[in-house]
Amino acid sequence: MALVVICGQPCSGKSMAAACLSDALHALERKLTVRIIDESSFHLDRNQSYADMNAEKNLRGVLRSEVDRSLTKDNIVIVDSLNSIKGYRYELWCLARAAGIRYCVLFCDVEENNCREWNKERVEKVEASYNDKIFEDLVRRFEKPDRRNRWDCPLFELYPSRDGIRQSSAAIVDAVSFLTKKVDSRSRDVKILQPTIATQNARVSEANSLYEMDRATQEVINAIVEAQSQALGGPANGIFLGQNLPTISSIF
Repeated sequence: MALVVICGQPCSGKSMAAACLSDALHALERKLTVRIIDESSFHLDRNQSYADMNAEKNLRGVLRSEVDRSLTKDNIVIVDSLNSIKGYRYELWCLARAAGIRYCVLFCDVEENNCREWNKERVEKVEASYNDKIFEDLVRRFEKPDRRNRWDCPLFELYPSRDGIRQSSAAIVDAVSFLTKKVDSRSRDVKILQPTIATQNARVSEANSLYEMDRATQEVINAIVEAQSQALGGPANGIFLGQNLPTISSIF
């Protein structure tokens, strides 16, 4: 049904905004399936995920792949991450266009100093936070969304440091209206992206099927090897392979 991209500086209230939006959608009489995709879905540490460009690239790849698998015309997917690079937001927009669904960006507009203070508070409370070097690097490279870009439109701006984040916040209310409004010939403020020939999924051939099977097998092997290395040679338990996939309980 829709893809919502949460965007903002580190520690700007994005996760709270995603939760408020999800709660607001669930509170409607019309029952909706809403899924939030974020780093914690894959048990990824923030500092490790943004330690260098390769780690950050791998993180974006994991999130993008999960978004691609989750997009259908029966649910709303919320991507709760920095989404700070405009080229990456464009890639997510292309996924929405290929799926033929609605798309919008919810921007948590917070001053850098406020984000810096909130990050320090999280450090003191031993909550999920960024070390100073990574935080400053992410702030420096942040690319603010611009509603003139099609991949940043429609853009709903939230001001957590000034107004707080609530289901009644104007940006949350406007986003819910956009995501749930019935579309007909008279609707002009709600746009559903239309797939093009370039974005249509190619017909799966036998060669493609073998490639996908081999790739999936390799992903499972990599997950097992990683779990075993973290278990220091002992049996690895509870290996998470991905959403809607069985968890490996033990390996001998």
